[in-house]
Amino acid sequence: MPPHRPSADDLALWGKVIASVRPMRGRKHAPAPIAASGRTEFAAALAAPPALRVPPAPARVRPAPPRVAPAANTLDAGWDKRIAKGALSPDVTIDLHGHTLASAHARLEHGLAAAIRHEARVILLITGRPVQDNPRMPPTQRGVIRASVSDWLAVSAYGHQIAAVRNAHPRHGGAGALYLVLRRKREP
Repeated sequence: MPPHRPSADDLALWGKVIASVRPMRGRKHAPAPIAASGRTEFAAALAAPPALRVPPAPARVRPAPPRVAPAANTLDAGWDKRIAKGALSPDVTIDLHGHTLASAHARLEHGLAAAIRHEARVILLITGRPVQDNPRMPPTQRGVIRASVSDWLAVSAYGHQIAAVRNAHPRHGGAGALYLVLRRKREP
């Protein structure tokens, strides 16, 4: 099969592509192809010094809507006292250790659905302890699940049924766990 010879239109189009590309630092533009009938208009344009390009203005970015966590202050002071004393007893425990982000999110949704179905009131959500900032240690991806939980709860189909999210007592995992307090089921 003989090689394809580009037409003058193909060469003109390729010239526009070459003209729109900035060469890497220390490199020059590739030589412009010459049509069979002579030099094309883009070859002459490439022979001229390149025009100074002004980068486009950055696109206007809308500020993100404020993160809305499930209602944080719908519990009375008695709940907070029980949590501080460690007197709270979770009805259900959801452990997200060893999960990827996707599987942890799915496990949380499944666990919430099961807890609501069984009319649980307090869920202990074990996320794992966040990494302490240590300049001698390389950065890691640990603590990503814990950081994602509030976003997951905000978009969850069960988010409206969560009355409050509180840090767990050290007896139940402290910084590595959360209490999810569910709303009571209203009787009609």
